[in-house]
Amino acid sequence: MIEKNRKNRDQIEIFSIEEFVPKDHLLRKIDEAIDFTHIYEIVEDLYCANNGRPSIDPVVIFKMVMIQHLYGLPSLRRTVEEIKMNVAFRWFIGYLMNEEIPHFATISYNFKHRYTEKTIEEIFYWILREIEQAGYLTPEAVFVDGTHIKANANIRKVVKKAVPKAAKVYEKQLMEEINEERENHQQKPFDDTKPPKEKEISESKTDPDSGVFHKGEHKKCFAYTAQTACDKNGYIMDTTVNPGNVHDSIAFDALYDRLTKRYPEMETIVADAGYKTPWISKKVLDDGRIPVLPYKRPMSKKGFFQPYKYVYDVYYDCVICPENQILNYTTTNREGYKEFKSKGNICKHCPSRSHCTENKKYEKTVTKHIWSEYLEIVEDIRHTFVYKELYAKRKETIERVFADAKEKYAMRYTPYRGLAQVTNWVRLKFATMNLKKYAVHRWKRRNPYVFFRFWYEIFC
Repeated sequence: MIEKNRKNRDQIEIFSIEEFVPKDHLLRKIDEAIDFTHIYEIVEDLYCANNGRPSIDPVVIFKMVMIQHLYGLPSLRRTVEEIKMNVAFRWFIGYLMNEEIPHFATISYNFKHRYTEKTIEEIFYWILREIEQAGYLTPEAVFVDGTHIKANANIRKVVKKAVPKAAKVYEKQLMEEINEERENHQQKPFDDTKPPKEKEISESKTDPDSGVFHKGEHKKCFAYTAQTACDKNGYIMDTTVNPGNVHDSIAFDALYDRLTKRYPEMETIVADAGYKTPWISKKVLDDGRIPVLPYKRPMSKKGFFQPYKYVYDVYYDCVICPENQILNYTTTNREGYKEFKSKGNICKHCPSRSHCTENKKYEKTVTKHIWSEYLEIVEDIRHTFVYKELYAKRKETIERVFADAKEKYAMRYTPYRGLAQVTNWVRLKFATMNLKKYAVHRWKRRNPYVFFRFWYEIFC
């Protein structure tokens, strides 16, 4: 028997929103996980207590933005439209079905002009503190990596600009050790009063804070890079945002300093080959921590001897080539590399010269960084079984964080411009990801039968 659809669209009903939201809905888990009234304390100084028009509840504002990040909605305009029609969303922000949802421009204005970078940072750390107090955060082993986010800028709208090269964090310390090394070899120390060298960059007209990022060999775009650290459970511990043309090894210092200040109990730093530099190895080891870094392919020309085949003799301060000939010390350059050169009259008749050098004077130059001993220690750590297992967890931790952020939470492309706005956007997104993970873990702990029910349905 066919039953025709009844079109009672104009019928008035009385119902409770509470009954329409399932007991195991994600937003219910999040609402039970933390007390959102703590937001009032964070933003209290940003509102006038006895003057002006009544504001929109700041908890509602933050909950609406969390809904946007939680469900990967592309804009605040789309978020408001979804909240208007979704019963669970209205329940989460505390609005009834006949109440008018705040305008998206109001939400955008608050985050642009009222809530500062400090406010967003406090929100991020407040959620992380709740996770830590619940016993889910494990800061002993930290996984670090960077990911690129496409900027809201056209690659064709550029202007060429000459800017001075940025000074490295360790430049003063490195120069002191370079001059000490040169003086030990009776050489004149470098004069450190020269102005910094300039370099030409492509600056965006629409978003000058972004930087050019080359994807592969040909494609390039303006982007930002988010240096991020997480623990073994996948909770994001901190993040810093930089222009897309800043290398991971340069952006590492700012993130590392923030982590060590907040989590002095850190024991291990796990990162990929992009962070395997003499300075990072030295900095982490000098702090009494363990850097777990992978094998890095030697940057040698195809068909030529790899750099590790030239053995450095610490006692005699020289290098021995694969043919057992000595390369003597000549100088230490401004980059901190000690240069060792061979004798042309010996190399001229060497049977392995075609695999060693193409120099017209038949001279081979080998460089060793003055901090290369730290790289050797890192290489020894890499072969330890415990740290091999720890490095293998990168794919389950930091790489999984970036994969989820881009696939589920719409972090491939940022609609905002400017370093401050993009930083706030990334921090809110990561705070939402942490909150979701914490809410699910907390709910599973309180409802252990869910785990057994899952396996019962599979096997029984």
